[in-house]
Amino acid sequence: MPEQPRSPIPIPLEESVETGIAPHGATGLEPVPGVAQAIAVEATPVHHGKRKIGIGAWISIVWLAAITGSAILAPVLPIAPVNARYPEIVRKGPGTAGHILGGDSIGHDLFSRLIWGARNSLTVGVCAVGIGFLIGGMLGLLAGYHRGRFETVVVAILDILLSFPALVLALSLSIFLRGRVILGVQMTGLMTVILALGIIAIPAIARIARASTLTWSQREFVLAARAQGAKNRRIIFREVLPNVVPAMLSFAFLAVAIVIVAEAALSIIGAGIGPDKATWGNIINDGRGDLTTGEAPHIVFCASAVIFLTVMSLNYIGDTIRQRFDVRESAI
Repeated sequence: MPEQPRSPIPIPLEESVETGIAPHGATGLEPVPGVAQAIAVEATPVHHGKRKIGIGAWISIVWLAAITGSAILAPVLPIAPVNARYPEIVRKGPGTAGHILGGDSIGHDLFSRLIWGARNSLTVGVCAVGIGFLIGGMLGLLAGYHRGRFETVVVAILDILLSFPALVLALSLSIFLRGRVILGVQMTGLMTVILALGIIAIPAIARIARASTLTWSQREFVLAARAQGAKNRRIIFREVLPNVVPAMLSFAFLAVAIVIVAEAALSIIGAGIGPDKATWGNIINDGRGDLTTGEAPHIVFCASAVIFLTVMSLNYIGDTIRQRFDVRESAI
């Protein structure tokens, strides 16, 4: 008689789950609970969230928000008038006669002067970098995109500006522009310093913009836009510029910090906004004599500490922006 086919050996359900073999009676197409669950777990895509902002960045944001808000609201804050003098706090330390940080060499409330100084110093930093951001960013963007003779001329001008020592050039421009009439506007001390430091910021920001544009203008989406007949203006402002801005913005925070320090340096050597204006540089300049004698070192230390914290916060936020918006090839 013909041999009867042997019935398959039944496999327990527990063993089938561990080994992945279908149990007795399964067709081979039915999912096995354990295997299906394991495959589902392995096949589940892993979503990596954006890099979180660290505690240092949050501290920097809080400090900049506090110092900027105080500078904007200085006229309405319950602080001493900026030019009011109190003879009882001349060269006195913090906490004297109810004044938080004491007084300077002529009796000004130091805390009030620091807040009003923030108003002028931050105005210089932001406005000067704004000039460099607009003019330098546009020059770098156009030079990096169009290349050719235009790029050669722009790069040559930038190299000439960068060949001058920054502080010497800022000092020369500040002295030369002071009191002159430009475009029908009388140049005040504040406007002179802003324009001088803005000219200094143009070549550095332009080089950053040009280098970034050289990279992005050769990307596939830009070539595709050209192939579709898009005009250069649309490609520059719709395709290239949004990718160049993060690099420029990251450097802009660093540039604001540099400009604040440069304004303080100009004030110390007598070429700043003016001795009658409250700036962080003027406060240091007024107190440097007391620093050498040791009579009232807190004047210089307080102003220097505010500059240090502001510059460090700007640098930290600039680095955070660069890391957070850094686009790598693997992410595209």
